[in-house]
Amino acid sequence: MHPLFPLALLLHLQSLLFSPVSATSNHCSISHPTSSCPPFRSPVLPYPFSSSSGCGHPSFHINCSQPHSTISISSSPFLLLDQTSTSFLLTPSQSLPSSSSSSCPSLPDHPIDFSNTPFHISPDTCDRLSSLQFCHSPVRNSSSTCGLTSFQHRLLSQPHLLITSCKNTSLKFTSTSSNSTHIPCAGDIPNSILGFLQAGIRVHWNLSSDPYYINCSSCSPGTCGYNTSLPSKPFICFSSNSQLTSQINRHVASTPSIDRRKGHFVLLTTTLFAVACFIILLLLYLCATALIRRSRQGCSLRAAFGTEPVATLLRGHHLQPPIFTYDQLSIATSDFDPIRKIGDGGFGSVYLAEFCDGSLAAVKRLHRYQPEAALAATTTKSFYNEIVILSTLRHPNLVRLHGHCIDPRGLLLVYDYVPNGTLAEHLHGSRRTCPGLSWYVRVDIALQTALALEYLHFGLKPPVVHRDVTSTNIFVGSDMQVRLGDFGLSRLLTCADACSTSVSRELICCTGPQGTPGYLDPEYHRSFRLTEKSDVYSFGVVLMELVTGMRAVDVSRERREFTLADYIVGKIQQGQLQEVVDPVLGHEDVLISIEAVAELAFRCVAGDKDDRPNAREVVEELKRIKGKLSEEGWYHK
Repeated sequence: MHPLFPLALLLHLQSLLFSPVSATSNHCSISHPTSSCPPFRSPVLPYPFSSSSGCGHPSFHINCSQPHSTISISSSPFLLLDQTSTSFLLTPSQSLPSSSSSSCPSLPDHPIDFSNTPFHISPDTCDRLSSLQFCHSPVRNSSSTCGLTSFQHRLLSQPHLLITSCKNTSLKFTSTSSNSTHIPCAGDIPNSILGFLQAGIRVHWNLSSDPYYINCSSCSPGTCGYNTSLPSKPFICFSSNSQLTSQINRHVASTPSIDRRKGHFVLLTTTLFAVACFIILLLLYLCATALIRRSRQGCSLRAAFGTEPVATLLRGHHLQPPIFTYDQLSIATSDFDPIRKIGDGGFGSVYLAEFCDGSLAAVKRLHRYQPEAALAATTTKSFYNEIVILSTLRHPNLVRLHGHCIDPRGLLLVYDYVPNGTLAEHLHGSRRTCPGLSWYVRVDIALQTALALEYLHFGLKPPVVHRDVTSTNIFVGSDMQVRLGDFGLSRLLTCADACSTSVSRELICCTGPQGTPGYLDPEYHRSFRLTEKSDVYSFGVVLMELVTGMRAVDVSRERREFTLADYIVGKIQQGQLQEVVDPVLGHEDVLISIEAVAELAFRCVAGDKDDRPNAREVVEELKRIKGKLSEEGWYHK
């Protein structure tokens, strides 16, 4: 809060006390109609409806009258024939039958258009318009005597112009000699159109994403309204204090006696002074509390990043992914019900979220955010890292970030939901079936993962090193389309982080080794020097999992063979690869292809990074292997 805000508030109160009361002040005064407001059953209209200026939603302002109330949409008046919780039955005000004896029907002189409003035409209404049948050519000879406008003349020949959003409706014209008898035809086109309008136009609305409705949900116990003095009519939450002031002002303005005005003026001055003092004290308390909270959170975030909080850092990268509220994600995950947990990682748990529109997403909730905790810096840095990196990525084989939430109750990330589990579950977990993944499918999964790495290493400037390429971070879709996820450990290879540059194109970044045991590049672990080839090593271990169906780490093996890379490299060097091939891949005809993938994995896990292929070379080799299988027809097996 600005330090001069209390002084400005007092000056504003002084101007209210010593200036005449304006009859047009922007207060929402809820009036109670003396008569009913058809078709509403109660004289007090619920939000978003209102019959008082400045109250409710500006697009739902109702003029109560008998026998039909009216509403103005895009400056056009409509009569309300019926109302439900999410729809109106409307008709243009001039379309109801008139007592006038004129033989000229009162047709609309412009199209009915609800674009740029919260309303949309019901499909049933468009269906009724499309079902009109005419017995002859839609040109009425007597229409010229009625002084019709050019639009009304076109409407007689093209009735589908009546409603803009039904413009794709094709009206059916049938001659009098037609054998079609299941739909009656209309000979009087103008009165048929009027009959259509008098039956009513059904319009719906959806306020779940409307800014007025969203703001109103937090306006309690105040009254929801809008500023009538501005063209944009921004939302206003009228508090109980402003309503009390408005009522007192109206009472003072309506009192004829000068003495009574003086008495009420003294009472008003005393009341407003007391209210002003209370508000100032409350604001000072809230401001101090907010400053203390921000200071604590800011210290934690600066400890994590050595710089400013997450929102500022995102703006520095020209990124602004969508922001969700904590309550939105809590509702979508049933308050993070353990039944909805679909994964668990080093930094947090992943839950299945179902939103009100039926869409699904995966929500990662990082371990409880505690500014005082020693691990808060690491957790928050992982959170920031995923937002910055994933917000820039667009590739079919990478998990997409839909948004985030920063809240004292938790740090949350919202991703694509991939419904078919992880590669690890399909190879040696809960989703492993008999006969299991075919060899062709395994090669295709390897190729899709390699394409994702090629994009990270060669398609981005600066390149991105994932640092945690594992079978548990490769998500399998229902169509076996895979996506690489979990970028909490990823790094951008920027010059600011570089400690040297190798003879080849790789930029070498000096950082502490992080990753999953069994997949971690041993050279990176020894030297603290990170390059794209560290991802290639991890991918080589994944290839070995695809060939053998074994886990990356298995303590039941001999100690020097705990890790799959050490175990398989030894078997390949001894010419014993066939002993460790997954038994479900028992076709002798694919052994050549399996040996080719094993040879590629052997090169990927080479001890010296310069002996490893880069991601682009890996993609080319896997394309060659897959193409050979396709030629032999193995994609059918």
